[in-house]
Amino acid sequence: MESDGSTMEDYSQDEWGNHNQELRGCTETDQEIEEISLMKKKLHPRRESSEDIQNVDQEKQSEQRIANRMQEMMQNVVRILEAVQLKWEQFQSWTDFSRLHLSNKLAIFGVGYNTRWKDDVRYYYAEISSQVPLGKRLREYFNPEKPEGRLVMTKVQKMNWKNVYYKYLEITISEARCLELHMVVDWIPIAHSRAAGGNVVHYLLPGGIPKSPGLYAVGYEEPEVEPRSPRMECGGRILSRSSLRSDSSSPSGNSTVKVESENLVDHLPKIHYCYLGIAEDRTLQQCLFQHFQSSSKSQGGINGFLAENCNVQQGTSPKSIYIKFVEVERDFLSAGSLVECLEKAVGYPLKFNL
Repeated sequence: MESDGSTMEDYSQDEWGNHNQELRGCTETDQEIEEISLMKKKLHPRRESSEDIQNVDQEKQSEQRIANRMQEMMQNVVRILEAVQLKWEQFQSWTDFSRLHLSNKLAIFGVGYNTRWKDDVRYYYAEISSQVPLGKRLREYFNPEKPEGRLVMTKVQKMNWKNVYYKYLEITISEARCLELHMVVDWIPIAHSRAAGGNVVHYLLPGGIPKSPGLYAVGYEEPEVEPRSPRMECGGRILSRSSLRSDSSSPSGNSTVKVESENLVDHLPKIHYCYLGIAEDRTLQQCLFQHFQSSSKSQGGINGFLAENCNVQQGTSPKSIYIKFVEVERDFLSAGSLVECLEKAVGYPLKFNL
């Protein structure tokens, strides 16, 4: 600030007194403002801390759901590895994973360990390497310069573990997508309509089914007999009907699938796979419409099952039917053993894929 050159001597006693009163008045006003601000701060924290607590709880719940989901997926991968009865290979050097037969392959793999006290190998981690070649993923778990490898190395150095092992099953791109269909893609419930007093129902397929090649599965709701094991539930999530939005642009006038994570049902019926379809020569939409528009029970197979499910007695309802699908490039669909892959993953044969 620039000074006007005046000093205390330039003010008379009365002027200085008046100036002092003005300063005092400003100070009192400032003190009042500060007190009001403090009062506001004392009132607001309770509301803000309550909101913060709620946000923290929601974040924790979201993190826990993700952790549970990842755990379920890992347990399913372990179950697949056990179903195909692979042997553990002891890790010697991470450079082994640069070998040609591992460098560019997709695979399901597991990492295991044993201890000085218990020689049985136990799983530490398992995943489906469907985007990154197996050799690269395994190097990350055995190279101490990588975060995963550093954890493994520390376990061995501290004698928590004795030896480290790995096992893997090579898979094709289509098989990787098939396992994604099972473990990641959600079931979509198929709505149906029935005329008053009638005994025939009609399926109402959702809109938004891709006009492209891919894989699709049909399942039906199975009565609950006993509590289900959490490890068997991966791939069992469904979309509630409230998450199927109407789409006036759909040529069939049906609803379009819109995935909304908050609408996913937490407590679900057990859905039993009964058919895996491969839309290679036709699109996913064409294949699914053919199955659900068939009215002849004599056809047998999945078409006959769906047609028979449309005929119900008064006072009864048809089985709840579900579908799921995933797009796959046509060139990849002919590779692999897709039905056997899914059967190993779910743990039972598919009734209409004989």
